[in-house]
Amino acid sequence: MSLQQFAGGDGRPVRQIDGEGGTTVVADLGAGRDASVDVIGTTAIVVGGDDRFEIELPAPAAGAFITNGVLTVELEGDA
Repeated sequence: MSLQQFAGGDGRPVRQIDGEGGTTVVADLGAGRDASVDVIGTTAIVVGGDDRFEIELPAPAAGAFITNGVLTVELEGDA
């Protein structure tokens, strides 16, 4: 699913932040949400409980992590 589909599914906030250091995608999964993320190429795979999302990113990811229910994906180069 695209970032827009991921955000629109249940109104979760998703932002793409473009800065001098590159592009970062941030999504609120919900406070206290216990989830993990893996990235393969331009796909972020988020697994939490019974939910699994495959999110297509606009560029390959340099890194991804989840802290306090917030997914952060740092993209390579300019997205």
